[in-house]
Amino acid sequence: MAEHNALVVFQDKKIRRVWHNGQWYFSVIDIIGALTESKDPRTYWKVLKHRLSEEGSEVVTKCNQLKLPAADGKYYETDCTDTKTMFRLIQSIPSQKAEPFKLWLAQVGYERVQEIQNPELSQERMKALYRAKGYSEDWIEKRMRGIAIRQELTDEWRKRNVKEGKEFAILTNEISKATFGKTVEDYKRHKNLKKENLRDHMTDLELIFSMLGERATTEIARTKDAKGFRENRIASIKGGKIAGQARKNLEIETGKKVVNRDSYLKEPEREKRKRLR
Repeated sequence: MAEHNALVVFQDKKIRRVWHNGQWYFSVIDIIGALTESKDPRTYWKVLKHRLSEEGSEVVTKCNQLKLPAADGKYYETDCTDTKTMFRLIQSIPSQKAEPFKLWLAQVGYERVQEIQNPELSQERMKALYRAKGYSEDWIEKRMRGIAIRQELTDEWRKRNVKEGKEFAILTNEISKATFGKTVEDYKRHKNLKKENLRDHMTDLELIFSMLGERATTEIARTKDAKGFRENRIASIKGGKIAGQARKNLEIETGKKVVNRDSYLKEPEREKRKRLR
């Protein structure tokens, strides 16, 4: 079973990856885009794949079609290869970035091995990244806890035969609607976000109610022994409603809305987007 992870970055280029069968698999198209600066990496790969096939190279046959997230938030089957095959593929791509990329690729694989042996390392790396972006320690701790709760929920969905991709997205939206009155996309538009991760732009209270909705959903799914998409959708709605009612109660007591337009966008970017609206 494939396990999806956050993007990694090589010289400002985002590389999608997935942990599959005990090792990293990287998106071939993303690698080509990072190495060649091609405006059309898909066509570049199509031509290269044809040439490699004619030469009898094993690189093409060792590519796996794995589902990776696209810009529209959906998951599509994409050509991916492991580190060993990727090294061989890079040899076929003329690029001054080849050697630095090989070093980067080896380091990424090494870090994953370290993280398997000591999972706390991945959390420390993530905390360091958030600190560098200027987040407070209190917010970072909530974000880390939220990630753990989210992972526990998605693990539960997998065990209960909910399909990754579209079904995960639908259930996540059900929790979000019941908790905040907005789908994930509606929420991002409300905060004037584009491709940014919504939760990286939530306030402390928004994170807390997100955690409550997902944790409640996990408990309900386990207690009711929800099976399949339909039963887990019911559990998601119920879990979200618990968090939603708690949010409304707090808003009544404080007279303040929990859902707001605050985000962690840099001020120049925020002002630019306001002018474009």
